[in-house]
Amino acid sequence: MVSGSSDYSVYMWNSSTGAELLQLTGHNDEVTSVAFSPDGNYIVSGSWDKSVRIWNSSTGAELLQLTGHNEGVTSVAFSPDGKYIVSGSWDESVRIWNSSTGAELLQLTGHTHVVTSVAFSPDGNYIVSGSLDRSVHIWNLSTGAELLQLTGHNDEVTSVAFSPDGNYIVSGSQDESVRIWNSSTGAELLQLIGHNDEVTSVAFSPDGNYIVSGSQDKSVRIWNLSTGAELLQLTGHNDEVTSVAFSPDGNYIVSGSRDKS
Repeated sequence: MVSGSSDYSVYMWNSSTGAELLQLTGHNDEVTSVAFSPDGNYIVSGSWDKSVRIWNSSTGAELLQLTGHNEGVTSVAFSPDGKYIVSGSWDESVRIWNSSTGAELLQLTGHTHVVTSVAFSPDGNYIVSGSLDRSVHIWNLSTGAELLQLTGHNDEVTSVAFSPDGNYIVSGSQDESVRIWNSSTGAELLQLIGHNDEVTSVAFSPDGNYIVSGSQDKSVRIWNLSTGAELLQLTGHNDEVTSVAFSPDGNYIVSGSRDKS
């Protein structure tokens, strides 16, 4: 398991024991986003220091520093084949990088405010981004063309993700809602209501049947994708939940919080 912190560090943990395995240092400001490469050999991190960095997950060595953003980086992700990295930033852009060389390949512009969240589609052909401009955009990776703009949220979009089959997109927002969209048409399919404060993070389960969301209301919630019903509310954090994810086998959920746990 990997986490980023406001103490400028990236941490690796043993998911079975909870033991800290590595502390990756090098960023000069808060680390906002982290992700493993598909093969698990690398970690990518984004930071308020405007950089994206790639690390060796076995040794903790910093391998590459990707620079180009003019403001802090908010979100990072590897492509499914591990060849590319996508990043979003306060500079309102989405950028695509070569993960081997660190070269910037594309700059996707269209958002009119901070890009808060980015993700690849499962086939690696598309990118979804969410923004403080309240919209969700879908982009073609090869051309950089904007394909769809999904509108409906009444406040800033904080988190986005593709479903495992690529047919759906989930988004979370400061309007306290989680929304499900058709990724081909952009149609809004469901609105999941229950959180009492900003939704900060959303993710699909590996089988695509469930959604997990975290919120400033300190709770983690699990939802049924088909019906939109809230199935579980997980409480225990003492402050805002900032990040949530399912384990690869779908049996566990991990959550991060401002309470430092």
